[in-house]
Amino acid sequence: MSTYRIGIDVGGTHTDAVLLDENNQVVSETKSPTTEDVATGIYTALKKIIGDANVPREQIKYAMLGTTHCTNAIVERKRLNKIAAIRIGAPATLAVKPLVGVPDDLREALGKYVYLVRGGHEFDGREIVSLDEAHLYQIAHEIEGKVDSVAITSVFSPVSKEHEERASEIIKEVLGEDVAISLSSEIGSVGLLERENATIINATVVNVAKTAADGFINALKNEGIEAKVFFGQNDGTLMSVEYAVKYPIFTIACGPTNSLRGASYLTKSSDAIVVDVGGTTSDVGVLIQSFPRESSLAVEIGGARTNFRMPDLISIGLGGGTIIRIKDNGEFTVGPDSVGYRLPEKSLIFGGDTLTTTDVAVALGKVELGDASKVAHLDKELLNKVYVKMVELVEEAIDKMKTSAEDVPVILVGGGSILLPENLNGASEVIRPQHSGVANAIGAAISQVSGQVERIYKLVELTRDQALEIAKDEAKKEAIKAGADPNNLVIVDIEDVPLAYLPGNATRVRVKAAGDLAQVEVNELV
Repeated sequence: MSTYRIGIDVGGTHTDAVLLDENNQVVSETKSPTTEDVATGIYTALKKIIGDANVPREQIKYAMLGTTHCTNAIVERKRLNKIAAIRIGAPATLAVKPLVGVPDDLREALGKYVYLVRGGHEFDGREIVSLDEAHLYQIAHEIEGKVDSVAITSVFSPVSKEHEERASEIIKEVLGEDVAISLSSEIGSVGLLERENATIINATVVNVAKTAADGFINALKNEGIEAKVFFGQNDGTLMSVEYAVKYPIFTIACGPTNSLRGASYLTKSSDAIVVDVGGTTSDVGVLIQSFPRESSLAVEIGGARTNFRMPDLISIGLGGGTIIRIKDNGEFTVGPDSVGYRLPEKSLIFGGDTLTTTDVAVALGKVELGDASKVAHLDKELLNKVYVKMVELVEEAIDKMKTSAEDVPVILVGGGSILLPENLNGASEVIRPQHSGVANAIGAAISQVSGQVERIYKLVELTRDQALEIAKDEAKKEAIKAGADPNNLVIVDIEDVPLAYLPGNATRVRVKAAGDLAQVEVNELV
């Protein structure tokens, strides 16, 4: 019996969807406008690909969603959980309170229940002071009925997570098993404040992730599909629904990473620069061994500095709907604002009143779309200058992402990639694969499942090789928890950084394991 899988990726302008067969070949694809409530756009895209494909619904076994729900909730400060933030680190960390450096409006939304508790560990795993359990019980009773999600951060928990886990037990004992708990040792890396921010943000979007998951599952059920559902993570891999609801922060920036994975799959390239041109922005990322290169910098989300893993991306304000403004003296600006999903009504070639990048490309005969006669009157010489500027913006971004002066292959994907030429400075070749317009949805559908761990080990107690083996095992366990098949896991990334500033010969090890989806048994779905 053939099995099919659905991939859906929600972008700022379009929601893209594909249906793939068991050989990962595209059976049907569509783009529908992203709607304000997000869910309607997903339903529309889903209905269309299933209707077009005409395959038996019971043979659709997997459905993958790459979504911007959590990112939007943080940026808009909407639909956030009522949270408590507990830092285990008194008296050592009293000088800097939680949520320092976070924008005022976000702090106001999240900072109602913030607590500092005695406890925490040294860099080498020794207790600073023992955990104040009585204080934790007091806090638990105080927040009972007032919060539905709790973020717990302890000093040096990537070395020892003992205090975080005990605190979690106490909170659950009082508030019940249903309360969502985010532990910093499972989310961020070394660096207390950034890890704490990442954990707090994770705690705030649990409900958003749950609503998105329930909405997606219901949309599938309405279409008569009982599929196993996965979410896209921001490292280009997938996670199960249960895992996504526990760690929703990992969905942030999964759209561009899906595009990178899709680009790699469609071109069979493992190392290249990918330019994903949407309606509003272009994201430029780097493929290394078929996976997105990870950022080594602290990342701001909604104005809060965090340090959990994120893809290394540059976003520029250039897309298919980017607005071009021409002044009387012939000077012009390109964006950064865009007409977004309203391109079919706003741009000149569709009878609108706004000059966009798409109009420029059509007027210059580079793209066939809409009604070219509506832009025939425009000054070609000036438009050529605008077009050169558009291309330069992309070339600059490519240049910033390169690690050497050598030319590298560049893969163009996304609906707006039709705007760009066949040759780009800095590119050894420009590849525009078939189905490039829905590369992000394809990336979501074909992805593997991964697990990652980051820990500090003291090499007085262990050899370096033993530390790496322990980390590899933990990464594999995480991947299996996220939904990977235990029989075909591979280690895709190892980083081992000696921490010269810590005594005791400490080293920070980061390991990622990835594997194919665990197979769905047919009777599981009956």
